[in-house]
Amino acid sequence: MRRLPLILLGIFIPVLIASGIRPIHPSDWILENVLVFIGIPLLVLTARHFPFSNASYLCIFIFLCFHELGAHYSYSNVPYHHWLGLEEDGRNHYDRLVHFLYGLLMVYPMREIFLRIADVKGFWGYFLPLDLVMSTSMLYELIEWAAAEVFGGDLGQAFLGSQGDPWDAHKDMALASLGALIAMTSISILHVCRQRDFAREFVNSLKVKRR
Repeated sequence: MRRLPLILLGIFIPVLIASGIRPIHPSDWILENVLVFIGIPLLVLTARHFPFSNASYLCIFIFLCFHELGAHYSYSNVPYHHWLGLEEDGRNHYDRLVHFLYGLLMVYPMREIFLRIADVKGFWGYFLPLDLVMSTSMLYELIEWAAAEVFGGDLGQAFLGSQGDPWDAHKDMALASLGALIAMTSISILHVCRQRDFAREFVNSLKVKRR
């Protein structure tokens, strides 16, 4: 592995350990980190055969740090109001922030996968990462619903984190989609300015290849 990914991994491991020290809801902390316990070893094992760019590793690192903060306090109880000196408005919005950051930050590594493995070009290099963020957001909401049904009680509610909002899942998916849309729009604008054949590649990607 390159130097930066190793540095980020060396920083994240203590962050993960600190998050697991006396969490507000220990069982919820475990549930929140199941995908982390799978994903980090997977990134390490595949780093030699498919190394992400430094930008992607940095995006993943930032998102996971925000996630670990939410896992430690339980997303519904992160005391950001106290830290920022804000008045509480009756609803803890930290989970909404992290859903937005999921789309904003994780869409870039997803784009790398599509570009370097599927070899997509033009329009599809922007649409498919956005689509993957939207679909994985939907899958995660289904996982939250299933966990709430299976575990029930305080654990199920802590993991679900809806805080009594019947539209919570819809808002979470919308925010993740918005974050990804902002990221892909920004990248496309950058490419319009810097990539001379952007328009030609974009148009060619929408043409029928096999009749």
